[in-house]
This record gives sequence, structure tokens and C-alpha cells, in this order.
Amino acid sequence: MTPKLAQKSRVVYNARLNSLPKVDFMNTSANQAATSAVRTRFAPSPTGALHIGGARTALYSWALARHFGGTFVLRIEDTDVERSTPENVAEILNAMAWLDLHHDDGPYYQMQRMDRYREVIAQMLANGTAYHCYCSKEELEQMRAQQEANGERTKYNGLWRPEAGKTLPAIPEGIQPVVRFKNPLDGAVVWNDVVKGEIAINNVELDDWIIARADGTPTYNFCVVVDDWDMGITHVIRGDDHVGNTPKQINVLSALGAPLPQYGHIPMILGPNGKKLSKRSNATAVMDYERLGYLPETLCNYLARLGWGHGDDEIFSRAQFIEWFDLTNLSNSPAQWDPKKLNWLNNHYINQKPLNELCALLKPRLERRLHDYARSLPIDDTSLAAWVELFKSRAETLNDLVDAIETFYLPYTSNHILITSHLNAANRPAIADFTEQLKTVAWEKAAIHDLIQATLAQHELKMPNFGRPLRAIVLGQIQSPSLDSVIQILGRDTVLERLESALKIDLTAE
Repeated sequence: MTPKLAQKSRVVYNARLNSLPKVDFMNTSANQAATSAVRTRFAPSPTGALHIGGARTALYSWALARHFGGTFVLRIEDTDVERSTPENVAEILNAMAWLDLHHDDGPYYQMQRMDRYREVIAQMLANGTAYHCYCSKEELEQMRAQQEANGERTKYNGLWRPEAGKTLPAIPEGIQPVVRFKNPLDGAVVWNDVVKGEIAINNVELDDWIIARADGTPTYNFCVVVDDWDMGITHVIRGDDHVGNTPKQINVLSALGAPLPQYGHIPMILGPNGKKLSKRSNATAVMDYERLGYLPETLCNYLARLGWGHGDDEIFSRAQFIEWFDLTNLSNSPAQWDPKKLNWLNNHYINQKPLNELCALLKPRLERRLHDYARSLPIDDTSLAAWVELFKSRAETLNDLVDAIETFYLPYTSNHILITSHLNAANRPAIADFTEQLKTVAWEKAAIHDLIQATLAQHELKMPNFGRPLRAIVLGQIQSPSLDSVIQILGRDTVLERLESALKIDLTAE
């Protein structure tokens, strides 16, 4: 992106951001007192939708706060204004709400906190823990090339780093300086990662990294440090792709005299093929799973087990998860996404959900589906509940249920070919007798079931030879749940009309 386009993107995003409600943030000193209680955070970047890896991070952070009666903070890390959009912010907030992972504090937006970051940078420049660097792009490239030629690790060589007795170069004209953190030159950064155990990084391996760009905007890692400090964050749970950021952040926090949170870096989620989970093979956005017909309790339960466990328990309530969750059972091994297990779990939660709640979720989906047809029957709550009760045990998703149910709300069209392929001289008398008896039978599932059995016995037929033509006539298909249930729900008049129409077919002409 060109500088002009980048600046335009920044202006547009800031304008939209200003329309969002601002959360008043307490001052730093007050925040320091907050560190006695557990305070966790989830800090997504709105450069895209919330993906399932981020959702797992949010879930663990939320559960830890709930377990200890602490505070769960939501922070939007939107400093990448070229790719951050209000639409992505809304998508993330919707996904969090759908998962029922409600925050206690926030949301805070980093772009609304620029003055605070600049304040801290000014303090660090004043106390000597940061300094201005006037290296040009060309000088940095030459520096890197020379280090590579010498077989050295590429890093900033400290040209503008102030040291006792050192004379700095003359400040060049036309160069806007960046601000670099004055990283310690000796010792090591050591922390006990709650997932990975003790990790030690020698400071000599680190860089005097840039904390503010030439245009004055602070960098990502610096903003994170100030936010975690100001917000009193006690525990940082995030993906292990952030392990490399942690020693930088620890050193800056130490330079600021700020307390250090506990860090835990959880491994990535692999796809069914054992490779990094990707959009090509699986849905990765949280709200994709909502659209595919998964329940939020399913996704939370499933994500919880991808890197954490409580014995052999596979299914647990939200209350149980909060009670059981701690940092001791987080796995240091990558988890693998298993669509079959996810579907099995979703089927469980579908069947556990109260019928009225399940129907409330299904009705708008069914209405949207039927909207695509020119004509459809009205969806009455009683019949919908009956169909849902009949089909839910077979459904892996809400969309599966809609697939199974929608045919009963579409105009019926007799399938002549299907009927005549199953209705024949051997079973037609049984269908005729059944039709006649159906006129007076008690309209109850048990009575209809008994009538079916009596008809089979009277005509010495096996169920397939009777059930297939009956289903073909009544439903226009040869597979369905129990016939007695289907017939009862459809109603006497509808079933008789279809049967009597089919019995008028001249089989000899076929």
C-alpha cells in the first residue's frame, strides 16, 4: 500500500472509530491496585473475522477469570489501520456474544489510546530506557548485508544507542528518527510459562527494537505492554506464535517498573490432515460455524478440549468448565481438529436442548430457506415442534434439521414415477385396506402403528414391501423416520387425499 493510501485508510478508520462508544479508562495507579485479583484479557486484531484459534484463546482467558472470580478484559488491537475495519470489529463482537463470552471490562481500542502510548514513550526517552535512532533505510540495509556476509545474526548494531563515554554521530538532516528500546546487553529473560515451562532467552539475542515509528505511531509490541500494564493484566494466555514477543515485552515492563503477568502460550490447532488449519479445508471463522448450524455450546465445549482436559470428560456444562478450568491441565502439544467429533458433539447438544429453544433457533432458518420458493405452507409452532422432535436424533447440525423438515412445508407434488416403481399388484390391496381403515382409526401414533402391523399380518407382507410404496405416496420419498409418526403429524385429511389419489393410478397401463 502506498503512503498516500495508507494515510487515507488511517483517516477513514479513525473517523469510523470515533463514532464508537469510548470506554473511560481508570488511571495507571488505580490499575496497579487491581493486580491483586485475576485479570485476563483477549486482544484480537480486527483485520479479519474471529477465527477458532482466537476463540479458544478467548475461552481459556474468560474461563480463568470466571474460575477465580476475576475480570475478563476485551481489547481491540487495531493499530494496523490499513487492514482494520469497523465491520471486522462488529464481526468479532458478534462472535464473542454468540459464544456467550461476555467481557467485564472494555472493549478498549488501541487507536483511542495513542496519547497514553506517546506519554510513556516520552517518559522512557527522559529516563534513558529508550532513544532516538536516525538510521536511514539504506544504512539499515547495509548493516544487515554486512552482518549476513560475516555470518552473524542480523540485528540493529546500536549505532545510535547512548552509552557512557560514547560519542554519537551528528544528527543528519531530513531524517525523522524512530524510537528504539534500550534492551539490556547481558543476562537473560526467564519466565515460567504456564504451558511450556521455563523459557530463557539471552538478551544478546534480542534487539534494540523500534517502539515508535518515524511518524510517531507506536508499534504493536509496545502498545501491548502499556495496555497490559495499565489494565492490570495478571495472566496472558495466547498462541505460541507470540513466544518470540514475550521477552521483548517483559524487558519493557521491567524497564517501566511494572509487575509482570503470568504468560501461557498454547500450541496451534492443526487440521484433520495434521497441517495448519486453513480455510481451504475447514471453516476457520467462528460465525461460519453459526451459519453451518452448530450451537455455541458445542463449539465452546469442543474448543475447550483442544488443549485442555479434565480426566476423560468429553461433555461438560459451562458451569462445570468454569469450576474445573485451571492452568495446570493445558497441553503443550498441538491439537487436531476433528469434524466427525464436532458433529457428534453437536448432535448431543441438539438433542439436549429444550424443544422450544430448538424450534426458536430453527424457525428463522426454515423461513429463510422457504423464502427462496414461490409458494410454501405457513410454519405453525405445533407442527414444527412435532417435526423437530421426530428428526432431531438424526441431525448433526441445525441445517440438517432444516433439510429434513423443509419438504413438509413445500407444496406436495405426487411423484408418479416413484409411486409406480414401488406400488404393484402384490401390495396395492394392502395399501387400499390401510387407506380404508385409516378413515376411522384413532389419530394417535400408537393406533396408527397397530394398524400398520395388522395390515402387514393380514396381507402377509414384509415391511419394506408395504412401507416403500406408502412412503412414496405420502411423502414423495422412500426414506423417513417411523411411518406412524410421520402420518400422525401430516394429519388425516392430507394423508387420505394422497393415498386415494395414488390408488386411482392404473397400474396395468404402466
